[in-house]
Amino acid sequence: MDLRNFGKTPAKLSPLGFGAMRLPCINGNPSNINIPLATKMVRYAIDNGVNYVDTAYVYHSEKSEEFLGDALSDGYREKIYLATKSPIWKIDKFEDYEKILDTELKRLKTDHIDMYLTHSLNKDTWEKMKKLNIFKFLETAKKEGKIRNIGFSFHDDLKTFKEIVDGYSWDFCQMQYNYMDVDYQQGEEGLNYAYDKGFGIVIMEPLKGGKLSRKAPDDINETWGKLLEENSYAELALRWVWNNPKVSVVLSGMSTMEQVIENVKLMHKYSANNLTEEEKAVYEKVKEKFLTYTKVDCTACRYCMPCPNGVDIPGCFEFYNDSVMFNNKDQSKPMYKGWFRDSGAHKCVECGACEALCPQKIQIIDKLKEVREYFDN
Repeated sequence: MDLRNFGKTPAKLSPLGFGAMRLPCINGNPSNINIPLATKMVRYAIDNGVNYVDTAYVYHSEKSEEFLGDALSDGYREKIYLATKSPIWKIDKFEDYEKILDTELKRLKTDHIDMYLTHSLNKDTWEKMKKLNIFKFLETAKKEGKIRNIGFSFHDDLKTFKEIVDGYSWDFCQMQYNYMDVDYQQGEEGLNYAYDKGFGIVIMEPLKGGKLSRKAPDDINETWGKLLEENSYAELALRWVWNNPKVSVVLSGMSTMEQVIENVKLMHKYSANNLTEEEKAVYEKVKEKFLTYTKVDCTACRYCMPCPNGVDIPGCFEFYNDSVMFNNKDQSKPMYKGWFRDSGAHKCVECGACEALCPQKIQIIDKLKEVREYFDN
């Protein structure tokens, strides 16, 4: 296994990082972590070469950091780079930054955070962060030794990403990236943009929330051909991300010991530039085949927004497309009902204002009816 560079920092990272967001739980309760099993998983990963562990203030109903504080005892804390995140949406005044960081340090039973991220930046939280003068806090915390490297995780568009990258002298960033999402959010263009500026690149959702590890339709399996005969779906997805030499570390939110053992084995198996040109072409064909399952040709340009009745039109279409594409209705239906409780297709009153603005000429009213029927049945 080759350790990877982390941008302009001196850190050398394992290709696989342990994401402590989907730890095994008792009775499906996210706040009730199966501590013996989760501890065994984390320590196995570290004993076998993983040196990057990622968590956040809010993971597992604010129990993930506390769990790791114990799991990383007995010398394990010294073996890894520890990452956690500042939840900007929970901060109302400047003093809250330090209060939350000190809470995180206490939970994690450590005197410093190696990689400290501002959590889930987008256009709105970026503006809030600047108004609350987070840079002063970050620089003070770094000077005091409470944090070592400063970064952010991201969920928005390419334009916003570039603005954030250029807005401060960050050390690293965390982004979603997989073979289906090369043009999603910041996309590969954003990854290259940050890398060229000396950023360490942390990848989340390499399996697209697990969707790329599920059984695919027969026509996609035929497209995979020999690659699928020799690799599992999860292996194919991880392989693709590790192939990019600009990627520093790939996070996996592992929920079972079997997943940890398998992913650690794969980490030792694949280096950067592991794919041939012929194999890369197969991935492109698979992506194109998946996209034929698209139900709404929405480009998320957002010209239709804001909806006067509060419908998140691009969000509804993206969720619908994603669910159909990956045959994921059973899992996506309750998530849709929760996330789009106040902004779902059911809020459409058929005023038609959106259709007049859509450059793709999508029959938005009819398509929103499809979304509603799909998730109601």
